Amino acid sequence: METKFLDGRALAAHIQENISNELAAMKRTPKLAVVLIDGSEASRIYVRNKLKRAAAVGMQTNVHELPATTSTEEVVDFIKKLNQDDLVDGILVQLPLPVHINTNTVIETIDPRKDVDGLTSINLGRLMANMPNLVPCTPLGCLSLIHQARSDLTGLNAVVVGRSRLVGRPMAQLLLAENCTVTIAHSKTRNLAALCRTADILVSATGQAGLITDNYIKPGAIVIDVGISKTEDGHITGDVNMDRVKGIAGWLTPVPGGVGPMTITMLLANMVQIVKQN
Repeated sequence: METKFLDGRALAAHIQENISNELAAMKRTPKLAVVLIDGSEASRIYVRNKLKRAAAVGMQTNVHELPATTSTEEVVDFIKKLNQDDLVDGILVQLPLPVHINTNTVIETIDPRKDVDGLTSINLGRLMANMPNLVPCTPLGCLSLIHQARSDLTGLNAVVVGRSRLVGRPMAQLLLAENCTVTIAHSKTRNLAALCRTADILVSATGQAGLITDNYIKPGAIVIDVGISKTEDGHITGDVNMDRVKGIAGWLTPVPGGVGPMTITMLLANMVQIVKQN
């Protein structure tokens, strides 16, 4: 079987062109505030990529870099000021945060109307209630890629490996809304490979390099690789062992170049939605 690759870069470029045209027609330029606290090199790279893409479509950005010694209370106070700033349309707190900062407290402080990452409990609750507003960016990007392979997902079996607030849980909700039968698997799941082999759509978001091999794949399945890891020799890889899965999966996202570009693009799409609503 020939495996077709889902090109996240090409799809992202197409969507960004539409976003750029929408923004050009608006009467004002949206502004995104990014909060970075003692960011790792990876976080800094992610932020630079987001700023570059935002500028390319005509958005303003402002990075607020806070020191490693910043407390949870200080971050909360800072976000409250951004909430009250009428010139700030969207707020993004770059994750992960230092271990001494309560991530949930910080996320819940963000005004849901400015929650460009879609991670507040209000926006996640709306997704759960099938009333989506601002949806987490990575799952939204994954769904767009899945639709490149198949437009109607009704009745398909979907397995999501990973149950995080950032990817796994909202991904399952999006697939349920597409009329899939969805199973969420995780580190405690028994017989994971056998379960994954039942999936017409398999989304893996574990960060365990090479976890998904040929023994996990149903022939012809749509396989979305959200994981990203660095090997000992410095190469970037995903959850899926591409060499062993090629020829079995019907569709597959590469790493890099699959989900990553779409995550940033969905962030920009959420910013457009924020401006339209406010």
